[in-house]
Amino acid sequence: MSSGSSDHGNVTTSHSQSILARLPKCEHHLHIEGTLSPSLLFELAAKNDVDLPDRPEFASQEALEEYYKHFTDLQSFLDAYYVGSSVLITADDFERLAWDYLTAAKRDGVWHAELSFDPQAHHRRGISIDVVIEGLSRATKRAEAELNMSTCLIFCLMRDLGLNLALKTLRLAEEHIRNGTIVGIGLDSTEVGIDFKSFKPLYDLALSYGLRITAHAGEEGPPQNVWDTVDVLGCRRVDHGVHAAEDPALLQHLADTRTLLTVCPISNVCLKVIEHVRDSPLPQFLAAGVPFSINSDDPAYFGASGILECYQAVQNAFNWGPEEWLWICRSSIEGSWMDDEKKDKMLAACNVVLAEWESARGRNNLGR
Repeated sequence: MSSGSSDHGNVTTSHSQSILARLPKCEHHLHIEGTLSPSLLFELAAKNDVDLPDRPEFASQEALEEYYKHFTDLQSFLDAYYVGSSVLITADDFERLAWDYLTAAKRDGVWHAELSFDPQAHHRRGISIDVVIEGLSRATKRAEAELNMSTCLIFCLMRDLGLNLALKTLRLAEEHIRNGTIVGIGLDSTEVGIDFKSFKPLYDLALSYGLRITAHAGEEGPPQNVWDTVDVLGCRRVDHGVHAAEDPALLQHLADTRTLLTVCPISNVCLKVIEHVRDSPLPQFLAAGVPFSINSDDPAYFGASGILECYQAVQNAFNWGPEEWLWICRSSIEGSWMDDEKKDKMLAACNVVLAEWESARGRNNLGR
């Protein structure tokens, strides 16, 4: 399989972009609080009588949009992200937030969306987990009924708040885990100064509940964080994982174990993980046979870059053809937390779209 940019014959860029728009997509790495647009932020702040910080960036919607263009690192983003989360108060707020994302994702061709949310960020300011989940689940059920989109919710815990609070917070969600509303857990926030191995009791508890597991690792931290995530915590999915490219042995391990990396190229550029999308290690992952998916992460904070724009940015950077995109589609679908019947339908639909592209190049070697 080729791994870098290449000449894909007489298929035009506009044709490939049209193909990408039609591809059935999965989104695995999406923080629902990160879809809060500046306009909705100010609307909900006014509705809920929330005082925003007395800082220049919160003086107006336009000032905030400008501020979002100049994050210097992950922490500068998180400082704005948690202020944004503070305007979400009622179940209706969370439903509105999720529904706005889901309808936009549908337009981008998303068939399956896995929504992460940060229960601790809300619980510590007095918003019960039940309120958050009620609002989000209303939107996801509506998406399944009206948009024919499958969904699941991921309970994402903040590692900088420590193991004990993570355990306590997860136990608060037992009812929602038992009834199947929560299907997985994640671990997010800063990697700096964190011992990943210390969270093993949390992951043992999650597995005892029958939950799927993932964790952010290798975004701002070294390959060792990815090793700890897969070897110690037992994850077969890693959110981001870009620094795994620095360790050939790790790449081989990820390929051998079919561990999915949920990569967010535009997010990586905005948070200074890489300078340009073309600097993303995606070609290295392809060459090593590492499964990965392409995701939008926190699109409202990164120029409203939804998943289709992320796909297009990758195509602009690497000029890949149907062979490479088939790998991405298969990896994304097979690594999703949806049922096998839906996976089969998505794989079949992707093959149809990509076969058209292949036919335009005068070959037909996709297969299943």
